[in-house]
Amino acid sequence: MIVLGLTGSIGMGKSTTARMFAEAGVPVHDSDEAVHRLYAGEAAPLVEAVFPGTVVDGVVDRTRLAKRVLGDPAAIRKLEGLIHPLVRRDADAFLETHRRAGAALVVLDIPLLFETGGRSRVDKVVVVTAPPEIQRERVLARPGMTEEKFGAILAKQVPDGEKRRAADFIIDTGSGMEAARSAVREIISELTGDN
Repeated sequence: MIVLGLTGSIGMGKSTTARMFAEAGVPVHDSDEAVHRLYAGEAAPLVEAVFPGTVVDGVVDRTRLAKRVLGDPAAIRKLEGLIHPLVRRDADAFLETHRRAGAALVVLDIPLLFETGGRSRVDKVVVVTAPPEIQRERVLARPGMTEEKFGAILAKQVPDGEKRRAADFIIDTGSGMEAARSAVREIISELTGDN
């Protein structure tokens, strides 16, 4: 089974590209979705113990949590220390399930693949990219996003150029949906031998 890591900086179209892989029949593990599930389940009491008042009705309130950790590197490290191992365990269970089922290819959608040392967990890496002006437009259109927040997020991410240099495959979402979908099909075909 080939494990393909899917990553890209904020606003590059990674989530849309992950859906394209799923629509093509490739099992996809979405780290962000796993965090949402964990925040509504086993992670909630762990987060509440470290950041009291951030859980409401048994679910981590992301807005409250953000107010507690943003701009505080030590708090962010504490939170990541709680959440990353749980997401990793969730991804490992996903991999084991699909390995047993005989899947030829699976995708691990890992937003911070390079930043968290995730390269060693995958066989190949696809980086989703777009021109900087398209990225900026997409990100600033998000609710509650500001130039300051955007800058802070970018500062924590490996620069797009470095990611592209380290990639096995690159999908440029700035060229439109059909071009991206075609690139996804080509990658699947190359990795699995399916035409």
